[in-house]
Amino acid sequence: MENLKRRHIAPDAQSGPSAYGQYPEYTEEKHKLAKPPPQRIVYSSNKYIAFCQQYHRALIPAALTLLAFWTRFRKIGLSDIVVWDEAHFGKFGSHYLKHEFYFDVHPPLGKMLVGFSGWLAGYNGSFAFESGHKYPDDLNYSVMRIFNAFWGALLVPLAYLTARQFKMSQRASVLAATMVLFDTAYLCISRFILLDSMLMFFTCLSLYCMSVFNNCRNESFSEKWWLWLSLTGFSLGCVLSVKWVGLFAIALVGINTVEELWDMLGDLQMPKKTYAMHWIARIMCLICLPITVYLFSFAMHFIVLSRSGPGDAQMSSLFQARLRGNSFDRNPLELAYGSKLTIKNYGYGGGLLHSHVQTYPEGSKQQQVTCYHYKDDNNHWKVEAPRQVGDPSDYEEQDGNLRFVKDGDIVRLLHVSTGRNLHSHPVAAPITSGQWEVSAYGNETVGDQQDNWKVEIVDDLTFKDKERVRSLTTRFRLRHVQLNCLLAANNVVLPQWGFKQIEVTCDKRNRENDPHTWWNVEEHYNDKLPPAPKNTYKSKFLHDFWHLNVAMWTSNNALIPDPDKEDILSSTPSEWPLASVGLRMCGWGDDIIKFYLLGSPAVWWTSFASLLVFLTTAGFYLVRMQRKINDLPSAEWNHFLYVGKTLFLGWFLHYIPFYIMGRVTYLHHYFPALYFSILMVPFLLDHYTAGLSDRARWAVFGTVYAVVILTFIYFAPVAYGMEGPISNYRGRRWLKSWNIVDN
Repeated sequence: MENLKRRHIAPDAQSGPSAYGQYPEYTEEKHKLAKPPPQRIVYSSNKYIAFCQQYHRALIPAALTLLAFWTRFRKIGLSDIVVWDEAHFGKFGSHYLKHEFYFDVHPPLGKMLVGFSGWLAGYNGSFAFESGHKYPDDLNYSVMRIFNAFWGALLVPLAYLTARQFKMSQRASVLAATMVLFDTAYLCISRFILLDSMLMFFTCLSLYCMSVFNNCRNESFSEKWWLWLSLTGFSLGCVLSVKWVGLFAIALVGINTVEELWDMLGDLQMPKKTYAMHWIARIMCLICLPITVYLFSFAMHFIVLSRSGPGDAQMSSLFQARLRGNSFDRNPLELAYGSKLTIKNYGYGGGLLHSHVQTYPEGSKQQQVTCYHYKDDNNHWKVEAPRQVGDPSDYEEQDGNLRFVKDGDIVRLLHVSTGRNLHSHPVAAPITSGQWEVSAYGNETVGDQQDNWKVEIVDDLTFKDKERVRSLTTRFRLRHVQLNCLLAANNVVLPQWGFKQIEVTCDKRNRENDPHTWWNVEEHYNDKLPPAPKNTYKSKFLHDFWHLNVAMWTSNNALIPDPDKEDILSSTPSEWPLASVGLRMCGWGDDIIKFYLLGSPAVWWTSFASLLVFLTTAGFYLVRMQRKINDLPSAEWNHFLYVGKTLFLGWFLHYIPFYIMGRVTYLHHYFPALYFSILMVPFLLDHYTAGLSDRARWAVFGTVYAVVILTFIYFAPVAYGMEGPISNYRGRRWLKSWNIVDN
């Protein structure tokens, strides 16, 4: 009978602010009339309690922040060796301090901040950051770690403030912060020179800014509305500039925005001009602003890294010419027969034409020809006269005049280190079997016409005419004279027998507009020619930006599991939600302080369970609503669906894509998704205890608080460092899959 009485309940007003913007003839007056009268607040007679009651909005996040700083900074310098990926990101920070150009698969913002922390520590960039090596006495590594831990500590007050924006109770919001504060995985990852604490901070900041902006919907186009919309876009730009997984945060905000604009479209009272302004505002702040932040991070990256370094070969030759310390300023301008040179593939992520003494294991079994992304003597080739084409004396110097290489010329390329000729023949390539193999064959005297290549100039990036091949600026194809195929490098990675270098083929498809069949002269040596005039070589920022991003994408996709090697550090996404796996961050000897990246079971297990509970609860309500049984008032249901949907979608977007990624994955890839599931726990506790007395609610929440805190105390050594024999910590191996003790 009770259910029958609740059928056909009229919808209540929507909870919280209106979904539609403020415009004079519709919203402003409505909300003025609907505003409830202010309630008088009564404070305690005790002045200290009254002070806390009066300023609790500031005191609670301040206290949580201080606790976060204490837990993150405590014993942070205990281990004086390079731990785990400090070997990578510390080294990248060193490059910024030395202004040396390097290459990495991640965007530059986080690594620039690591470099900044080194500058704050008085570090000069001279340490090699080799894994497991002891830090030198003149490097204050603790300052660099504290800088990174600072970002991780800020997650705690952000969790509290975000929960408050989602209209959670005070006790629930503090619980959200407590679970973030006392998770051993978040604690551990924040205390080293890594990017994850910055990535997590900007991810959480994006969610917070979005939640504040959503609560400003009834104040459309006000200063506050513009501020939080802009801050949302700014934080999205920052998280994307640290790691590309920031795209998942952008997807979350994007879905929220599309849903909001779709709801507005159904409001027939909204003027079309106002609706158009909502679109324009979001395009400016949520698309243009993040792109601007992302571009700016790369502009600063290029400005700071002004010297030649280990990552030069990943960039275009013209870009490298602007770096100080390389030999490009001594390059002769025009290429001549007899010149020694390196040849770079112009395709994005392309490398330098390379050969070495190792041979192909199958096919012709001749000397391998590959593309290599690093400077090496095996990249050097020499332009020689072709086989059986004209009089060889025509290609030699006559009366002090050299013969320059022109469009349509036929050349032979001799590998300087081994004396072999660049060669192709009708033998299938080792990986791309539909194309012809390219090898190095013969020598100066032994060879045939299959050593001959025709030069076809595509264009010149600086000069208008295409008559001669010029260093750096001329893009050209090399067409095999006998087979009529094009020399190409399509970023196909060879197996271990090819040292994971790029496969070079002769492409029978003759795709003349494919940049992977285009080449340019990079280094050019010829004592008989003068260097090019100053300021001849200039590159454009947007071209360099695009080139680097494609190279990052290509290299990131190449980070696939190696079937020939056992990687005890990697894990699969299915092992993450229930903390079924941990990660050893350093050596495991008795004399080493050991760190084990492991999530707190009390946090991870309850967080994942909360996702299942939300799906079950939402499904239960939806089925009953379909039967015209409304268990919740409309406003309460809308709020439940908004918060639960946002948190579940945030977890889903940050977790599920890893199942379809081909690259190798690690436990820390789950950390952004974990944050959303953590917030789901106090949200559901609030929902399910809403009908209980205040004492009963405190009993429920107090139990959860106690479990989280006690579990943290027990597992804290895995994050703060385990000293002595690891057998002393055998009791902390709750699951057989945790390799905390086993060798």
